[in-house]
Amino acid sequence: MHGIHFSMGLRRILASVLLAFVGIELSAQDSLAFYNHVFLDAVVERQKGNDAAAFELFRRCTQLDSTAAEAHYYLAQYYLKLKKKDEAMACFEKAAKLDPNNATYTETLAQMYVSYARYKEAIDVFETLFVHDSSRADVLEMLFRLYQMENDWDKAIDALQRLEVLEDKNEQITIAKSEIYTSQGNKEAAIAEMKQLADYYPNDLNYKGMYGDILLQNDKDDEALKVYNDILAEEPDNNRAQLSLRSYYQKQGDTAKADSMTMKVLLNKNTSVEGREYLMRQMIAEEGNGIVDSAKIIGCFDAIQRSDCRSADIGLLQAAYMSMKKMSVDTISSVLNHILDFAPDNSSASLQLIGQAWEKDDMDRVLELALRSSQYNPEEMAFYYFQGMALYRKDDNDGALEAFKKGVSVINDESNPDIVSDFYSVMGDLYFQKAMRREAYAAYDSCLQWKGDNLGCLNNYAYYLSEQDEQLEKAEQMSYKTVKQEPKNATYLDTYAWVLFKLGRYAEAKVYIEQALQNDTDSVGHVLYDHAGDICFLAGFADKALEYWNIALQRDPNNKAIQRKLKHKKYFKQ
Repeated sequence: MHGIHFSMGLRRILASVLLAFVGIELSAQDSLAFYNHVFLDAVVERQKGNDAAAFELFRRCTQLDSTAAEAHYYLAQYYLKLKKKDEAMACFEKAAKLDPNNATYTETLAQMYVSYARYKEAIDVFETLFVHDSSRADVLEMLFRLYQMENDWDKAIDALQRLEVLEDKNEQITIAKSEIYTSQGNKEAAIAEMKQLADYYPNDLNYKGMYGDILLQNDKDDEALKVYNDILAEEPDNNRAQLSLRSYYQKQGDTAKADSMTMKVLLNKNTSVEGREYLMRQMIAEEGNGIVDSAKIIGCFDAIQRSDCRSADIGLLQAAYMSMKKMSVDTISSVLNHILDFAPDNSSASLQLIGQAWEKDDMDRVLELALRSSQYNPEEMAFYYFQGMALYRKDDNDGALEAFKKGVSVINDESNPDIVSDFYSVMGDLYFQKAMRREAYAAYDSCLQWKGDNLGCLNNYAYYLSEQDEQLEKAEQMSYKTVKQEPKNATYLDTYAWVLFKLGRYAEAKVYIEQALQNDTDSVGHVLYDHAGDICFLAGFADKALEYWNIALQRDPNNKAIQRKLKHKKYFKQ
């Protein structure tokens, strides 16, 4: 039976119990005692997690007493585990029918009907539940959703009205009722619902504003205008009413007044940062519909940032918008620099400025920004990374290493694996340049623990091992990963060829070094051709080796090692 099996011990127990009662006519009291005994055994097996035993015992219970609701209820759960939907549903239905006052049985049956999209039956059961307990708001909420699924809008409204009796009139219920009336084309009822809410809470101007909005949506513009003006007469800086009035003027085609209200909302101290950002995003969307233009949007951004309402979030949104509009980098930089003037700890603005300086190869500016930002954000690894890279580009390897060490010191479990991996990778390179091989290998190993497919690290690690004739099998495995991932990368192909060369696999090395040369379109260095010459010579292609060494010498005329190989027309191990 699909994974449910008796143990031999259980088989013997059941067999002995059944044999004891074969041919014996039990009294009602004895039958009940026997049922209770078997049911208790079933519950014990269920608690132990012995599903097979519990299943068989609960099934025996339903045979002993077909009117036992609890046995049918538990048995249904095991049929669900066995993916026997029909049998499970039959048991749930029987349990609920046998004990209709048990809310657990009834509610479980209702949820089962919902899960199998039998909404009409679910509605009947939930309605029965509510009859038994008219305080259950959750049942009414479920009925509301089910009536919606059945497109029974009148019953959905009825469920909401009953819910309103329990919870009192509130925004969520009113909006739901109003939306249904609107979908039915009953504008007057939709408006009346909002008016009732506003009248019920006369001191809540937000509800009054919602009433004005539904009037405007249903083309009762004059009435809506009166509502908005009443709100502003009572509270002149009510930014919600100002926003609604902006929509009113837009609908009327009065651009000047709409723009005036836009600025009032944006510069209103009662408007939250999120509210300003929402309105600016709305204006950006309106630009696509031809309602506003980019000059007006930039003017609004500038006005906010010149006021006491300025914020880093609005500035970052402005920078993003200007970037989308492909405005000049210098113009965007001025916005980002302004953010740092009043929010020097803003890491997003700093990182964007660092990125711009990096693109311009302005390492002094990168270093300045990274140093300053790391003081405000000492836990942000990215700033130490850019410090280190800027110093590295300025040939200050010791300073770069110190910056990377600071970055490593703030690593935690939530650190970005890509950034951490790059930290260790560059540190490995720096250590190797300082002839600190043990530290370099440790850094590379740490890099690969954080990101096993860091191709730059795999390549450099493999190359340095090959140069030292150390762990060549490990080097070959690492280097192979890089050429498999990027089969046309000349640097990776060169490294793999060189590792194979060091392993004495000259024929294979020749194949890969020639692929490297074919894909080497930008390099002007000599190393690739020098390697090619060495590989070809030991692979048995002396003439080709001389050809490659000559090219290498042309690229590095003072290279004594290449001169020696050409003079003696042979390879010398360095």
